[in-house]
Amino acid sequence: MRAALALLAALTLSLTACSGDEPSEPRAAGPTAPVIVPGRPGEAARTVGPDEAATLVPSPTANAADVTYVQDMIVHHRQAIDMAALAPARARSATLKGLASRIEDAQKPEIQFMTSWLQQQGQRVPDHHARHDGMPGMATPEQLEALKAASGEEFDRLFLQLMIAHHQGALTMSEQVLTGGSHIRIEELATDVIATQSAEIRRMRELQAG
Repeated sequence: MRAALALLAALTLSLTACSGDEPSEPRAAGPTAPVIVPGRPGEAARTVGPDEAATLVPSPTANAADVTYVQDMIVHHRQAIDMAALAPARARSATLKGLASRIEDAQKPEIQFMTSWLQQQGQRVPDHHARHDGMPGMATPEQLEALKAASGEEFDRLFLQLMIAHHQGALTMSEQVLTGGSHIRIEELATDVIATQSAEIRRMRELQAG
């Protein structure tokens, strides 16, 4: 996706550039050649005009949607890590334990990146007791207590149920920022979250079915 966006930017610039060979000549009408825009995960590519293509290239400037997404996703990731940390002592399935470990390994570095990004932007980093009312996919305190009390097959069942819903919430949040955000690093992060967590959802559903 990042490479495609870079290519899109280069194509847009080349299409909108004016010839410098004859500076005394009037400028020609703007180019009309179409540009192919790669689709987001699960979406087909589409064709747009050069003027619209120029507006689709992500900006290095953050907006409110970017900041809210990052602040909320830090809280979201922390809960996923807390849930995954229960698996080694409580899960029965070795495959589920391995999946939980991969979730931790993926999301801890993302939290570090998001924390640094917020600090660079001069924005608040949410504390560890931040509220998450209405945040998509978050487990309730009661659900977390039930997960902590479970073991063996019951833990595996609850973990998959809660983590699938949790990941689906992350996909919803990421899709929203791809529409409303403007910062290129946050678009890259959201695209990676969608790809990684979509694959993990597929794996967890296979475990449920098995």
